[in-house]
Amino acid sequence: MKLNTIFKQSTILTCLLGLGFAAHAQEPDRPVTLDSFDIVRDYRPILADAVKIRRSPDMTNKRAYMPKLNYGNVPDKKLDINTGLKELKIMETPFSQIFDLKSNYAKLGIGNFNTILGEAYFAVEDYEDIRYGGYAKHLSQKGNLDDQKFSRQEVGIFGRRIFPRFTVNGLVGYNGFGTRFYGIPTDVNGQTLNPTREAQRFNDIFLSGELTSNFDPNNEDAFSYSLKADGYIYKDKFDAKENSIALSGYLNKRLKAFNVGANVAVDVNSIAGASTPDGKMNNSLAHLNPYIRFKGENYNITLGANIVSEFGDSSRFNIFPEAEIDFALVPEYFYIFGGVKGGVDKGSFRNFTKTNPYLGPDFNIQNTVERMNIYGGIKGNAGATFGYKVKGFYRKIEGLPLFVNSMETPFTFDLVYDGDGDKAVKHVGIEGEINMRLSALVNLGGRLNLDNYTMVNQDEAWHMPKMRLAANARFNISEKLYIDAEALFHGVSYAREYKYTDATTPPTSYNKANVASFFDLSGGAEYKATKQLGIFVKANNILNTDYQRYLYYPKLGFNILGGINFSF
Repeated sequence: MKLNTIFKQSTILTCLLGLGFAAHAQEPDRPVTLDSFDIVRDYRPILADAVKIRRSPDMTNKRAYMPKLNYGNVPDKKLDINTGLKELKIMETPFSQIFDLKSNYAKLGIGNFNTILGEAYFAVEDYEDIRYGGYAKHLSQKGNLDDQKFSRQEVGIFGRRIFPRFTVNGLVGYNGFGTRFYGIPTDVNGQTLNPTREAQRFNDIFLSGELTSNFDPNNEDAFSYSLKADGYIYKDKFDAKENSIALSGYLNKRLKAFNVGANVAVDVNSIAGASTPDGKMNNSLAHLNPYIRFKGENYNITLGANIVSEFGDSSRFNIFPEAEIDFALVPEYFYIFGGVKGGVDKGSFRNFTKTNPYLGPDFNIQNTVERMNIYGGIKGNAGATFGYKVKGFYRKIEGLPLFVNSMETPFTFDLVYDGDGDKAVKHVGIEGEINMRLSALVNLGGRLNLDNYTMVNQDEAWHMPKMRLAANARFNISEKLYIDAEALFHGVSYAREYKYTDATTPPTSYNKANVASFFDLSGGAEYKATKQLGIFVKANNILNTDYQRYLYYPKLGFNILGGINFSF
């Protein structure tokens, strides 16, 4: 029996050695070791042994055949191994509508004084880097006075394209404004001095284009630049016309704590219908403004110069200092600022008639030179709900433009200028601004201007009030109802008034007449009936105040306008 057991063990050992030699024949580089084996029980694999088959992920496209392993009495559970990764199936997301801000709209309204309003605006904003659209507007009114008519039209096409390094903007449009010389001056017998009340019409075709560098967050010290071109053709119903083309640009380079740069502009301007021997004049300007700006965490200091060359029919070369400081005593809450500067404002037929459309023929165009402007003030915020700014200034002005009634035709206006050379007009003033957000429902704002002029040759600063106050309020009653209110106050101003004995004999002198102060209150409301449809109402001169901004030209009384708007 013992011999039989030894024979069995020898036989098993011989078989194992045979297997070892066979393995050595297949893998000659692998050394063969011989370990002792203690046979305790039959082999039964457990889960810990199965885990040993884990391999690193095979990232090739071809995968080896993987036999399905069975573990006998081990529960059949799949292991989370990395081999054999399958491509994830992309699940289709349910349909969801993109939130539309509905920037496109059309508006139609009517009111008393034969008021008709039509307005439309559209824009394509489906792309992150392209935006384009257009607008059109018409507003016409007719007052109670004879030929007290107003008509305004606006049409434009705009576009914007954002490139990786810069952005291009463009606008082409037309503005039209029509009215009549409805002023009603009379002689001492009460006879009108303006029997015809001629019509006046201004047509303005303009274009504007700008190329501006984009901010690079990875390179805050990169050059920033801008190139801009503006041009317009402006004409009235008679012989007056103005053509202008302006090219401007700036370049700025940041160098650690300071910036170096310059602003450059050239404005070539020609006017027809002026009070010159041939009725024509060339009034052009060239600007150069080099500067250096020191900017810290709580301060901002700018030093530079403003160099202006006037050329055309007359020429003049000007150099003005420019310096400004802005310092935070309490960051974000309380700042002090101040500076000194000077410059030249171009005399423009277009700008003057937009301010007063009753300018007469053979007008005198002249540039205004601000020899000195010293200013200073405070500004700041009290959280996100309150902001303020107060500024005081002292200016010395040469060629201050003023509107005065014409002696021959007092229903039209002439331009006169005050201040020349060392005898400059002195202008002292205070400006105040405030904005308050009392709650999510109420927003208030206001602006106050106090001005005092020390004239040289003129008796007064004609038609320029010493006090102006503008205020506005917005009430968000609900998500569908909004209410706006505006108030405007102008103090007393003065005008030249001529006394005519009859219509054929012009006077030789004038009297200083008061243009009374006035208060104009306006308000409006809008209700959004649906997401697309809204109803609006707007009321002007609610107090029905009888007032005039320029002598002989009273404004409309109480007028109300209502209608619908549709967003799409």
